[in-house]
Amino acid sequence: MAFPWYNSVVKLFRLEKLLKKYLRDYFYLITLAGAIILLDLLTKELVRARLQYSEIWAPWEWLMPYMRIVNWQNSGAAFGMLQGFAGVFSVLSIIVAVVIIYYFPQVSKEDWTLRLAMGMQLGGAVGNLIDRIRFDGNVTDFISIGNFPVFNVADASISVGVAVLILGMWYKEQQEKKQIKDTAQIDSPPGSTITGQDDANRGNSISSSAPVTGSNTPDD
Repeated sequence: MAFPWYNSVVKLFRLEKLLKKYLRDYFYLITLAGAIILLDLLTKELVRARLQYSEIWAPWEWLMPYMRIVNWQNSGAAFGMLQGFAGVFSVLSIIVAVVIIYYFPQVSKEDWTLRLAMGMQLGGAVGNLIDRIRFDGNVTDFISIGNFPVFNVADASISVGVAVLILGMWYKEQQEKKQIKDTAQIDSPPGSTITGQDDANRGNSISSSAPVTGSNTPDD
């Protein structure tokens, strides 16, 4: 006899397991991205509160030519590229954030480089997006090193995330190649590998044992 409430209980149990899985997956993403966003917003707020626009500061005078803090505004992409496209980059930041949030639970926990890269890119994208919403499309940049374009914590997080992603893909590719090579060596029977000298010796043996099709003796 089937109970009418049985299917509802089973569905609730499955939903609970699914929610727990998503919470475990998103805990890492939210913690990492949240820490980056918090650090990014705090440092930007500190710079805006302590420095006038375009004002430069360094803890030591001798450090000024190499590294300094400057209150700068950026309406383009990271590192000051493509100025004046704030609306486009706001939309792109939202798309990137949605894609990362959707795709993250599908990434295996063993693929830690991809998970780390996604968390860093989400934190950077949201950090700059908050600035664009608050300040009419502008982002506060403040880290100035040498002649390199001024950037912020969010920009650095996005760039490092991309680097981690590339290195992770390269390392994974190398591991797969190594695994294929090891598997091929295991599957090959002992002594099946023929060296160049063995191949030459085998060719000489075949030539010497081949029957002679013609006669070199003079006709009678």
